[in-house]
Amino acid sequence: MKPIRGITRGGMNLWYRKHQVFEEYGIDIISSASALPVAYNEFILADAAAIKEITASRTQFPKPVEQYAVLSYFGGNIVASEGEDWKRYRKIAAPAFSERNNRLVWEETVKIMADLFENVWGEQKSITVDHAVDITLPIALFVIGVAGFGRRMTWQEDGKLPPGHSMTFKARGFLSQEALHYVSLDIFVKLLTPGWLLKLGLTERMKRASTAFQELEACQYMLEMIHARRYAEEKEERYDLFSGLLDASEDESDGSQLTDRELLGKYCISISYDAALIELPGNIFIFLLAGHETTAHTLCFTFGLLALYPEQQEKLYRQIKSVIPDDRLPASAQISRSCMHFSVFYETLRLFPPAAAVPKYAAEDATLVTTDSSGNNVIVPVPQGSTIVLNITGLHYNPRYWEDPYAFKPERFHGDWPRDAFLPFSSGARSCLGRRFFETEGIAILTMLVSRYTIEVKEEPEFAGETFEERKERILHAKGGLTLTPIRMPLVFKRR
Repeated sequence: MKPIRGITRGGMNLWYRKHQVFEEYGIDIISSASALPVAYNEFILADAAAIKEITASRTQFPKPVEQYAVLSYFGGNIVASEGEDWKRYRKIAAPAFSERNNRLVWEETVKIMADLFENVWGEQKSITVDHAVDITLPIALFVIGVAGFGRRMTWQEDGKLPPGHSMTFKARGFLSQEALHYVSLDIFVKLLTPGWLLKLGLTERMKRASTAFQELEACQYMLEMIHARRYAEEKEERYDLFSGLLDASEDESDGSQLTDRELLGKYCISISYDAALIELPGNIFIFLLAGHETTAHTLCFTFGLLALYPEQQEKLYRQIKSVIPDDRLPASAQISRSCMHFSVFYETLRLFPPAAAVPKYAAEDATLVTTDSSGNNVIVPVPQGSTIVLNITGLHYNPRYWEDPYAFKPERFHGDWPRDAFLPFSSGARSCLGRRFFETEGIAILTMLVSRYTIEVKEEPEFAGETFEERKERILHAKGGLTLTPIRMPLVFKRR
């Protein structure tokens, strides 16, 4: 729908319109009201200072947890909760994201990449993939498997079905890789399709979604692992995320320990809805999803950008070789946060934030301040109950903070840069707990791959006549979902 000033702002696909709609109105806070079909006020923000004020005021601007129902299918969790529930989840989960765990993430990621190079790609001079997620998804699963849950796997696993399971996972005794991947792809199919219809399996996608959800709902892999870890005769010292969650839960003496089902995110509610009989939901599903899909998609976009901009790839390669001149496996201490690794990774996250927006609402009357295109301060009254949308994509493409915002320029993250206008991990108390896990894994993968291989766009005859801008749009084409998702990224990895 096209916008009609004063009547409708038109379609508001936040990813596709980026900062465009704010430029049309000449201001970085847009408000709208509706009387039909339901009365509501809505405010959409791409102003860094106003967004910072909102994320710093959790009580005044809480999260509308009902909008996170899609993430609560397997139970409540740290993302889809507020108030006392959120405090409890964070208290249990935060200690698990330790520096010891980050060191483990780096070490295991480097081993996984070395295993890929030596035992899968081997002596091949060139490896072609029709879609780069075919590489990044298993890498991300393998890392979350070992650094998240202490289950090491290799690229040579045969993927046979273990007894009692309907989908495979390459690390036996853990969780179905197929099930997790298809749940992330098909969760909206599950939520929008009646259960009886889904079970009929009228389409291949319905069949796939039904099987995947049945597998995860059974939670058999994870329950087996929890039981084995909790009741082992000899306790083994581990630093993976899962062990950290178990240890933190078992150390609680105030009644806030997590049960097996709470850890999994699977919930059971009694018919009487007696709060004492409710198994409170947990976090493992959300950590799996974030540690798997978000990482895989961000890496895919990173590879695509480096393939499109070989001069930036060459700069990154030269810096890697200046730090690690031979073929030794890199140590995390060798990579400074000021290195180009982080600049490339952050610029990817600026251009392709995993979440296009963060919803909030006004728990009481409030005012926000912004600046219009003429430089005038504008006071915006926000009535109690109003919906607030922190437009992350609009913020990341706002020319007030980012010069030439549509360009891929990793160097913009050298030296001083507008930190309040960069929110791929959200901000404030609700910022992402797993940020360091995610960054450590991504930088290790990037370092290993670029040090050994060049990344190029796969040449295809049907696209021989396209311009650079057409190629860029095709390679980086994305769609919304639980996270921003690349459509198809055909790449070639060539040994250096």
